[in-house]
Amino acid sequence: MNLKKYLVRALHRLQKGPGYTYKELLVWYCDNTNTHGPKRIIKEGPKKKLIWFFLTLLFASLVFWQWGILINTYLSYNVTSSLSIGFKTMKFPAVTVCNANPFKYSEVKHLLKELDRLIEAALERILQPTPGNGSENVSPPLNLELWNQIPLVLIDEHNKDNPIILDIFETSQTAEGNETAASNKTDMGYETFGDNQNSAGNKSAMSNETTAGNGTTLGYGTTATPPNTTTEEKKYKLAVKLCSHQGSDNCTYRNFTSAAQAVTEWYILQSTSILSKVPLHERIRMGYQAEDMILACLYGAEPCNYKNFTQIYHPDHGNCYIFNWGMDEEALNSSNPGAEFGLKLILDISQQDYIPYLSSAAGARLMLHQQKSFPFLKDQGIYAMAGTETSIGVLVDELERMGYPYSDCTMNGSDVPVKNLYSQYNTSYSIQACLRSCFQTHMAEICGCGHYMFPLPEGVNYCNNEDNPGWAYCYSSLRSSIKQRQICIDSCKETCNDTQYKMTISMADWPSEASEDWIFHILSYERDMSTNVTLDRNGIIKLNIYFQEYNYRTISESAATTIVWLLSSLGGQFGFWMGGSVLCLIEFGEIIIDSLWITIINVIGWCKGLKQRRVRARYPDAPPTVSELVEAHTNLGFQHEPGGALPRDEVLAPEPGTPPPNYDSLRVQPLDSLGPDSDAETE
Repeated sequence: MNLKKYLVRALHRLQKGPGYTYKELLVWYCDNTNTHGPKRIIKEGPKKKLIWFFLTLLFASLVFWQWGILINTYLSYNVTSSLSIGFKTMKFPAVTVCNANPFKYSEVKHLLKELDRLIEAALERILQPTPGNGSENVSPPLNLELWNQIPLVLIDEHNKDNPIILDIFETSQTAEGNETAASNKTDMGYETFGDNQNSAGNKSAMSNETTAGNGTTLGYGTTATPPNTTTEEKKYKLAVKLCSHQGSDNCTYRNFTSAAQAVTEWYILQSTSILSKVPLHERIRMGYQAEDMILACLYGAEPCNYKNFTQIYHPDHGNCYIFNWGMDEEALNSSNPGAEFGLKLILDISQQDYIPYLSSAAGARLMLHQQKSFPFLKDQGIYAMAGTETSIGVLVDELERMGYPYSDCTMNGSDVPVKNLYSQYNTSYSIQACLRSCFQTHMAEICGCGHYMFPLPEGVNYCNNEDNPGWAYCYSSLRSSIKQRQICIDSCKETCNDTQYKMTISMADWPSEASEDWIFHILSYERDMSTNVTLDRNGIIKLNIYFQEYNYRTISESAATTIVWLLSSLGGQFGFWMGGSVLCLIEFGEIIIDSLWITIINVIGWCKGLKQRRVRARYPDAPPTVSELVEAHTNLGFQHEPGGALPRDEVLAPEPGTPPPNYDSLRVQPLDSLGPDSDAETE
């Protein structure tokens, strides 16, 4: 109720304002404002009025233009980066070490036996110098069911307009140069890239390739070439053929410039399908165990062993071991910089037990990262070479980004729409985990299964050739899809706070030739309790990891424009161009409010006039008098005679006017107050 009274009083005050028209209000504002310019418009002569009006309008436009630029600059939320160097006791980073080879070949050989025989036979057919020298007739027959699911093919591109695809295991491998043999080989083992090529075209193309020289050119690049054949003519591309399902024409070919790359990629796809069906505990058992891999450990002056490492299973590298992860105990601090205060490790990678076609690199894969974060060694890890001592000096960079609206970063990933599949490891959020989780989720939705290299969403199984024949085609299409990649990039966010470790790496041969004898004897005895040397230079790695300097750099972001900067800049422009202040803005707001009130009053008046006009249109004649209304109410037989019933030519005579009654004569007075005149009148 009090609020209503206050509003009514406020409206009355506004109604008693400087004027009731816009012109009066504008004149009043120009005469009373503290802004420079408007006063001169109403007080100067006609010519100066025009000049001052133009100048005031020009400078007011400049003020609003500058205000627009300043506000737009503020709303862009730019940041500035500052670098500061600090000194404090720092936490030693988490160190993850893995073998470059994920499994011991002796443990997985029975699973990869058929796969190895296939790739050996394929390489023999590709690389044999002359036909008929292969050993396929001696070895047991190959199981081509595994091959046909994801085959390797040779692409003959001598004719760029009509390249020919040659399947390695579908052709007979001899060609005597006659056209019949060439034609038969074409029908059995050749196809072209273009779907519009007919059988005749294939035979013609094949005939052109096989009848060169003396007709001894083989169909898949293993040729007995004549002396005048150039090196370029002998080159063929090896490709992996991926189809949506076996026997389908919907296929794609991933070709490589080197056969080594093609063989490695093909072997990874096939082994992924095989190992995805092996239970996790079996994969852990087939990997390298900590007691066999970690031979010696020393942190600062304190000895350590494999029990101080946390084991995790990494799909790319098998069993990995993390030092100072901080999951079960407090993270270790480093007391001083230098190699003597860091971590020293001696590792045995057992290179003689590597899988030949899966791991082409030998060494240890290691990574430095924050505590409670998952190590993505494939992206951020480094290799340590066997037979060397690798020293890694570490510098620490701490990044502090500003959150929304200055950047699209996240504190803990709770505002990211992608479910973090790596949360099963109880690790913190990272953009690498988000991108992989996003890819795996899309693959589960599109392909119906998950890739072996990433954690699985709930209710999804890993892909394999038996249950999902077209998984490799789907995976390849999804991985090369720019649209799908952009969706994941747009969905994931960087972390607002991050710690990066910059490494300076140096290497030297270890052990030296003078000391290798006694070192290998001691290490062999400590590991195998044997007086014989069971270790060699090809399997031993020594690591030194330490802080290079005992300081850290902090790269922090701060707002380039603040609200204080915005207000001071707006006020500076307003004062420079028009000599105004905040009070002038309040005056300008006052005139706007008065203008609105005048507009409201005019609208209300217009609505009232419209209502009266509608009433007059409804009752065109004069309304009945009070006496007529009283007579109509008391006399039931009374009927008001409408004015329209009279003849048009008749005009009523004006009624004689009567004087108003003397109301004083109707008042009641006492008898003694009546004079003789009144008695006479009453008689």
